[in-house]
Amino acid sequence: MLNDSGDHLKNDQSICPFKLLTGFPCPSCGITKSIVYFYEGEIVKSISYHILGPAVVFFCLAVILLLSVELKTKKDYFKQYLYSKKMAYGLAIFLGIYHIIRLVYFINHHSFQEILKESIWK
Repeated sequence: MLNDSGDHLKNDQSICPFKLLTGFPCPSCGITKSIVYFYEGEIVKSISYHILGPAVVFFCLAVILLLSVELKTKKDYFKQYLYSKKMAYGLAIFLGIYHIIRLVYFINHHSFQEILKESIWK
């Protein structure tokens, strides 16, 4: 940690249980790195780790704003706008398709040995 080169996120091993067991990324792998790079202003790098990283930041800010307005106005906006089955199903379908695309890309660009290196089965 004392000899940090400034890009430790790129080199650090993931602690995702799915990735440790299989060597393949799970649907949410990379989202923390994506949020950190988005916070640092590196938008392209952020999106390369996970496309929903910046969306998570904006979603959290929107929830804070919505709950703040709800406290002031005493109206129930949170349930009205965020408890939507359509939105949940849409997000699940998008995440499933995105994950399949990520897996295909991951398999095409990594050898079997590289995938094993990402797991505990090295």
